[in-house]
Amino acid sequence: MESFAARFPHIYLDSGFKGWFVSTLLLAAWFGSLINAPIAEAFGRKWSIIMAVVVFTIGSAIQAGGMTIPMLFVGRAIAGVAVGMLTMIVPMYMSEVSVPGIRGTLVVLQQLNITLGILVSYWLEYGTHYIGGTRCAPDIPYSGGTASDPTFDPRHDVGPHGCTGQSEASWRIPFALQIVPALILGIGMLAFPESPRYLLSRGRDEAALASLSKVRRLHIDTEMLRTEFLAIKAEVLFEESFVRDKYPGKSGLSLVFAQYFDLVSTRPAFHRLAVGCCIMFFQQFMGCNAMIYYAPTIFGQLGLSGNTTSLLATGVYGIVNTLSTLPALFLIDKVGRRPLLVCGGIGTFVSLVIVGGIIGGYGDSLVSHKAAGWTGIAFIYIYDINFSYSFAPIGWVLPSEIFTLGTRSKAMSITTSTTWMCNFIIGLVTPDMLDTMKWGTYIFFAAFCLLAVGFTLLFVPETRGKSLEDMDVVFKDTAAHEEKERLFEIAAHLEGRVLGGSDAEKGVEKKELEGSVEHH
Repeated sequence: MESFAARFPHIYLDSGFKGWFVSTLLLAAWFGSLINAPIAEAFGRKWSIIMAVVVFTIGSAIQAGGMTIPMLFVGRAIAGVAVGMLTMIVPMYMSEVSVPGIRGTLVVLQQLNITLGILVSYWLEYGTHYIGGTRCAPDIPYSGGTASDPTFDPRHDVGPHGCTGQSEASWRIPFALQIVPALILGIGMLAFPESPRYLLSRGRDEAALASLSKVRRLHIDTEMLRTEFLAIKAEVLFEESFVRDKYPGKSGLSLVFAQYFDLVSTRPAFHRLAVGCCIMFFQQFMGCNAMIYYAPTIFGQLGLSGNTTSLLATGVYGIVNTLSTLPALFLIDKVGRRPLLVCGGIGTFVSLVIVGGIIGGYGDSLVSHKAAGWTGIAFIYIYDINFSYSFAPIGWVLPSEIFTLGTRSKAMSITTSTTWMCNFIIGLVTPDMLDTMKWGTYIFFAAFCLLAVGFTLLFVPETRGKSLEDMDVVFKDTAAHEEKERLFEIAAHLEGRVLGGSDAEKGVEKKELEGSVEHH
């Protein structure tokens, strides 16, 4: 927006600095995803989410009221920490309170809601773009760009009294409105119960049973509820015994280091971690967020002149992005993960090669070659369709399915931090790439799309309908089998005991309890 460019010309004119402006939030999110694990253990899942909402609200308010570049950067850094915290804790909370059978669907729904948020932000920005007009100074002609395609230059195209047309509200309102969904989440969490699993890990059995009863909407004495409660308790006791037996005498940082080292200490463990991290790596280096962050610039390269037109095309991109995620809800458990990844990878590769070829062939003359420009825009949308049903949701689903129970939380923290670090790198370098490499940028991302297909075919297992024990066979491991035997031992020990651990509970049969443990 021109009023933003007039206020912060350095961000608008310097592509490298623009990259840092975008990526500050992403780097802070990487940090937030790492620090939230101990916060979630100390304060619980519910209050960790509320704390993150408070932090995000502060960061968004600073951005909305930003008068200087340092204020903007500080605001984005604070908000970024909160975003990283939420990407770690919200999926954890969902998995701990949801019924096991719908967890995969919930992960896809989470991705769908992310795309819906992006869609709303695109169209919100398009709407606020008109506040006060679309030009900063309507009476001053553009001095940037070329004679055939003039562009706004904040060094010369702003009057002595600043913008007399487009209001600063056009960009301050989008920053401020980020607070609304955050507050809805924070206030909503006040009415939600704490995670039963977390309460059990703190020895608060009665509170955990009450929480589970509220989540399931079942009476505390219901046999089904008691069975699930004991299954969760068996897992919590297993995790405690796993740490106690595998890392005797370790605590604090030495224990944390030992747990993370375990992820690379054997070939099967390293294989699992490598698959999870590489899927997240390709998810970012295929260019998805480059398209989202810099869509107006990309559409401008394809011949769409003017901010208004580029923002409109960006809004349509958001619609395509959201609608294309929907098929994953129905296909991910019917077709499987690998076929969707391969098809999506091939589709994105072909699309980006065509876009790169069009920009390379026509260059700056695309403004006068409308058919070629619109063809390129169409393939940007086709790229998005292929990415949205494949790597976008499956990048989050697959890592959660390949790690053993004893290593899952630590491994998932690494895969989540991987996606944020890669996201940061892409956000940082893309403006310079678009400015200097131009068509080569799309070929760069296309190459990683092709590599992602090869990696999927060679190394990514199909996880649809498979248990953790099946994953042991794939990764030539025995960890999940050993964990299952230990879980059943604990379940048998718990069977028939009341809360606090005394007499037999009549309504719980061993077979039902073990079945519940197996699916948790």
